[in-house]
Amino acid sequence: MDNRPIGVFDSGLGGLTGVRELRKRLPSENIVYFGDTGRVPYGSRSPETILQYARQDIAFLLSQNVKCIMAACGTVSSIYPAAEAEALPVPFLGVVAAAAREAAFLTRSRRIGVIGTAATIRSRSYETLLRRLVPGAEIATQACPLFVPLVEAGYVDGSAPEHQQITRLVIEQYLAGIREAGVDTLILGCTHYPLIKGMIGEYMGPQVALVDPGQAAAHHLEQLLGEKGLRASRPEGQAHYYVSDTPDSFAQTADLFLGEYRGGKVEQIAIDKY
Repeated sequence: MDNRPIGVFDSGLGGLTGVRELRKRLPSENIVYFGDTGRVPYGSRSPETILQYARQDIAFLLSQNVKCIMAACGTVSSIYPAAEAEALPVPFLGVVAAAAREAAFLTRSRRIGVIGTAATIRSRSYETLLRRLVPGAEIATQACPLFVPLVEAGYVDGSAPEHQQITRLVIEQYLAGIREAGVDTLILGCTHYPLIKGMIGEYMGPQVALVDPGQAAAHHLEQLLGEKGLRASRPEGQAHYYVSDTPDSFAQTADLFLGEYRGGKVEQIAIDKY
């Protein structure tokens, strides 16, 4: 047993979809979440800048005595070097590997779609993993840079009809080629995207399985903690949230991502110190 917290980070608040899954699956665990709201988005940055930010984010979480780290950011998971991850003093898990394994399990036609930030798609990380896991796979990819600002503005499943109409138009614009490719599985390669999963599913059709990276990573982390004997023994865990910009709007936006698992302290930190 290990009562140290789980560390989770993302470029903004999208990674809270992963926190929601962790709190559902592992209710006894404490979670420390860092959202780099002062420097969001990562997806349009250079690989060098993203790597610098990721190292600072990880250094902060390590300062909080975490027992493992989950990179809920698809962009970071695509770029952070495996050798560097293996050298960390605690286990490290990115959403890319977890989502790719889930897609490999679900696909029947070997036609898989991947959507994500520009940096994630440019890195070809999903393609590399999927071709290893699914020999002969046909992979269609598409960067969707407008999805993150739409989600953070609240233009999500269940929002006002006029908001959903805008999001649906953008979905159609981005995903037309993916749908035409005849994929049977689509990886939502950014933790913001599950908040528009319903609208994406409507456009793609019921025959297409949608892979939620935060959900897949939380499932994998649950298994990892069990295998390594790192599960907590307390009756109920708590979440503590940190951001790099003002926390004033955190509560309203966080509710969108966390749903019934809302709650916990929110603090602003100076991430440049790490």
